[in-house]
Amino acid sequence: MTIVSGFADISLVQLLLVAAMALFASIIGGLAGYGTGALMPLVLVPLVGAEPVVPIIAISAMLTNASRALAYVRYADRRRAAIVLACAALTTALGAYGYTRLTNAGAALVIGTMLILSVPLRRVLRRRAVKIGDTGLAAGSVGYGVLVGGTSGSGVILLSLLMAAGLEGAAVIATDAMISLGTGLIKISVFGLAGAVTAQVLALALLIGGMAVPGAFLAKAFVERMPVQIHTAILDAAVITGGLLMISAAARQLVA
Repeated sequence: MTIVSGFADISLVQLLLVAAMALFASIIGGLAGYGTGALMPLVLVPLVGAEPVVPIIAISAMLTNASRALAYVRYADRRRAAIVLACAALTTALGAYGYTRLTNAGAALVIGTMLILSVPLRRVLRRRAVKIGDTGLAAGSVGYGVLVGGTSGSGVILLSLLMAAGLEGAAVIATDAMISLGTGLIKISVFGLAGAVTAQVLALALLIGGMAVPGAFLAKAFVERMPVQIHTAILDAAVITGGLLMISAAARQLVA
């Protein structure tokens, strides 16, 4: 298995489309704090189907989160990161394993539903400004593990948990990156054992992860020029539309 062979069934135009979306998602992620896991399925599902999407994003996210963790390492709250990882480790593995048992239509339904629900969930959590202690963080992490293991676009839940636990600013970014590296390793291990990590998955993951690097710098350049609310509104509309399209396609496959 070689990385280059993973691009064999993908045209140059399709590769450029994936790269462009990865760059755009990286910029949005740098501005709004999330976005890659929510936006990339919109272009990946029509291209390669729903089944490889979560493994692709899990591997590409390792590059993004590694760079963020290194950049913000001194801000990380290691105690809270340890709480989340300890409580989410098993459920992350179970969620990832459950995902590998889904059909293409089933995977599309799971991803589409999660994307649509992430929008109102983010708004509710932000509006209510929920505050939790270590016990609440631990309990929330158990449920988060299932979602992060078997879906894409659940990053907003971790951000909400960390902010509810009292983290702010760079501490949220750093701790989120550290936790995501841990859950990412668990997911990739499960996907690898299940045979879900193919040459195509690796190739697309490296392409997406590579585009995240310039995207981070562009986000920094744009951050003072456009209100975050505009980016968030665009992202919400794209996520809901994409989720509906995925569910519609999956429903057609199930009734065919």
